[in-house]
Amino acid sequence: MPSRRHFLKNTSALLASTVGVSSAATVPAQQARNPLCFFTKHLQGLALEDIASVAAEMGVDGVESPIRPKGHIEPERVQEDLPKYVEALKTQGLELMILTSGINEVSEEQRTEQVLRTAAQLGVKRFRMNYYKYDLKKPIWPQLQEVRPKLKDLIQLCQEIGIHPMFQNHSGRDYFGAPIWDMYSIMRDYSPQQFSFCFDIFHATLEGGLQWPLSVALTADHWGAVYFKDFQWQGKKAEGCPLGQGQISPDFARMLRDRQYAGPISLHVEYLKGDAKDAAVLKSFREAHGRDLKVLKEWMGWA
Repeated sequence: MPSRRHFLKNTSALLASTVGVSSAATVPAQQARNPLCFFTKHLQGLALEDIASVAAEMGVDGVESPIRPKGHIEPERVQEDLPKYVEALKTQGLELMILTSGINEVSEEQRTEQVLRTAAQLGVKRFRMNYYKYDLKKPIWPQLQEVRPKLKDLIQLCQEIGIHPMFQNHSGRDYFGAPIWDMYSIMRDYSPQQFSFCFDIFHATLEGGLQWPLSVALTADHWGAVYFKDFQWQGKKAEGCPLGQGQISPDFARMLRDRQYAGPISLHVEYLKGDAKDAAVLKSFREAHGRDLKVLKEWMGWA
């Protein structure tokens, strides 16, 4: 019987054509605008059709949406409601570009196979995993090694199903992936078509300070998506803010252009607060979408 590693190697070439993850070495010299989406978390509570309509107004190609506990769709409702959401997006000419999940292992509790098979059957190509956390009272390196078999099983399942797993680097005292190198030490055992980062420049800057370009250089061969969002320091606490008004450098966009990164870009506006069902709040959200998208286009040279 072939080993899992043998299976992964033999299937990676096939998935490369379907997942759409590109390394800098394979991107054409002349690139068009990246596939563009935005994270819809702040629109929680709106009807699925209304979320699709708001997204269409922005002029993006699709959305990144939370399909997880307390998200737009609960995992136990995926088979019933996800087809409705995907159809509402298609009606607006959009796709569910990134499914943000509560999945970080193959388990019945997380409904891993049910959620991912349903998504893949509907044409969803990629999903963001849930995070892992360290126990700071225990040695760190052994905990990192304990995650390896969980990731191996999940990646194999994703290869079988035909959907791409991505891991977001977070910031925080106990998050896997906060120092970048830890998760990359596992990820480098796989091709970028098998497992990749949602590279988050907000968290990379917050955790890395001035060294964030090193994190870029280390991980850029394994980017499945890139996140743009910004923050300001409020005392010792980082608070989200409109893009271009905080600590995130436009140099990051220049690096993407220089590296000819061709994968999806997701704009995050999680600093937005309020009830999206309130007309005045939703109007302010729409204005913020336009403002941040304008900055992103300028930085990326799309304007």
